Amino acid sequence: MRITRLVAGTVTAGLLGVTPIAISAPAHADGQTYTPVVTVRFNITDSPYEAPYMYGGGFYVSGTVTDPSGVEGPSGGTASLQVLTSTNPAWTTIAVDESPSSLFFDGDFRFTENAQYKVVFSGSTALGTWDDSYLAGESVVTSAPVTRKVVFSNPKGTLIKGKVTPSYGKKKIKVQRKAGKKWVAYKTFKTTSAGKYRFTLPAPRRGKTQWKITVPGNAQFTTWETKGYTYSSRTEVASRATFAG
Repeated sequence: MRITRLVAGTVTAGLLGVTPIAISAPAHADGQTYTPVVTVRFNITDSPYEAPYMYGGGFYVSGTVTDPSGVEGPSGGTASLQVLTSTNPAWTTIAVDESPSSLFFDGDFRFTENAQYKVVFSGSTALGTWDDSYLAGESVVTSAPVTRKVVFSNPKGTLIKGKVTPSYGKKKIKVQRKAGKKWVAYKTFKTTSAGKYRFTLPAPRRGKTQWKITVPGNAQFTTWETKGYTYSSRTEVASRATFAG
């Protein structure tokens, strides 16, 4: 195992970002010194696979450190995966790869709040006249917006229920109704001390009423929302609701 985990992490189907830095250099030749191209891919392992991501979702990081041609990589040096958040506003190393020419950080990384990520390469000194040296370098910073974990369900009729975590007790769930081309305030509900919520939405006798349900964001979390509509069933004496999630 070439990875050394340093800190518990906070991103297999989606690509968060390919973030290279590239500076022109002379054609490859033994004994040269290069500015590295650091390419990073954040691979999402839990839905949603596209931003914003949800609290608790997992990820791993892959990529490369190469010369400007993208063909060869350093024979030494280390690459550090770093993170910056509002609760820890200093770049902090969460994993180290000791074979940086082919990056792979596979710790138990989980989204815990809005964050920025980058990979920092230490640089590498040639091992001999047949080898090349590489300057220190880093990838472009990649942002990962994160929402709170929202469990959302519509078990029957127009009943809406679920739970919001972490730390969302006695807080607001905003509901808006579509009026023409605008969203207008309908009601604001509050979660229980455990972050649970439960309410019903009215349905028109004819047509559909469009709704937007929102869990507000802050510095730590991005706003979560879902849209849907309520309507009355023609075949049953009941109202229904349909939402995206």
